[in-house]
Amino acid sequence: MLRSAASTRTAPIPAASSVVELLKPITWFPPMWAFGCGVVSAGAAFDERWLFVVGGILLAGPFVCGTSQAVNDWFDRHVDAINEPHRPIPSGRVAGRWGLGIAVAGTLLSLGLAAMLGFWVFVAAILGLALAWAYSAPPFRLKASGWAGPATVGLTYEGLSWFTGASVMAGGLPSLPVIAILLLYSAGAFGIMVLNDFKAVEGDRITGLRSLPVTLGVRRAALLACFVMAAAQVIVIALLAIWGHALSALIVSALLLGQVLLMARLLKDPARFAPWYNATGVTLYVLGMLASALGLGGYL
Repeated sequence: MLRSAASTRTAPIPAASSVVELLKPITWFPPMWAFGCGVVSAGAAFDERWLFVVGGILLAGPFVCGTSQAVNDWFDRHVDAINEPHRPIPSGRVAGRWGLGIAVAGTLLSLGLAAMLGFWVFVAAILGLALAWAYSAPPFRLKASGWAGPATVGLTYEGLSWFTGASVMAGGLPSLPVIAILLLYSAGAFGIMVLNDFKAVEGDRITGLRSLPVTLGVRRAALLACFVMAAAQVIVIALLAIWGHALSALIVSALLLGQVLLMARLLKDPARFAPWYNATGVTLYVLGMLASALGLGGYL
C-alpha cells in the first residue's frame, strides 16, 4: 500500500485532457440515452425533478460509465501496451498508479452522487459499479467470458441506466411494466455486445479470449445475436399491445422489421458487416427503446 501511494505521488499529475480521454466520453452516450428513456417512461412531470434529471445524466454518463472505462483501461494496461500503446495509461500520459486512483475516486464520487438522488438510484449505482469492477478486474474478469461479458455490459448500459432514469423521476421504485421493458431491452442488448466482439475475432483467438465469435464461430454467433435482439423486441411489442400502447407497439414493430431486413445483409458476412449493422440496425433498436418509453410514459 505504501509503495502504491508513493508511486502515485511521484508520478506526474496527468493533464485534464488525458483524464478525459481515459474516461472515453464517446462511450457515455448509450447509458445516457437509456437514462433518458427511463426518465420518459416514468411519465412524471419535470417541474420539480429537473435537478435530479441533471444529476442522473451526470451519474449515468461521466460518473458511472466514465469510471467503468477507467477501471477497464487500468486492468487492460498490459494488453493495451501492445494493441493500443497510444492510450493514456500505456503511453505514460496517465503514469504510475494514477489510472487506478482515478478509477477508485470515480467509484466513490459516483456513489456519493447516487446517494443524493434516492435509495433505488443508490442501489442501482452499487450494482452497476460492482459489475464494472467485476467485468475488468480479477478474479472475476467477466469480460473474458463470451456469455457473461456481453450480458454484463447490456445490463449496465441499458437496464440499470433506464432503471436509474425511471427511479429519478418516480422518486422510488419504477413500475413493474417499466422494469419488464428495461429488462427485455437489456437482454436484447446482449446481441449488440456480441456483435461488438466481431471487430477483434483474430486478436481474441490469439490471446485466448473466449468471445462468442471465437467459441461458436462467426456465423453462429451472428445468428445468436440477431435472434436475441429480435426475440426481446417481439416480447416488448406483445407487452405494449397487451397494455394498450398500440401506437408504441406499431412503431417498434416497424423498427424491428427494418432491423430484420438489415440482419439479412449482416448474416451474409458478419465479420465484414458487423460495424455497418452497429451503425444502422442498432440505431433502429435504440429508437425502439424510446418509442417504448414514450408509450409507457403516456406520451403516445
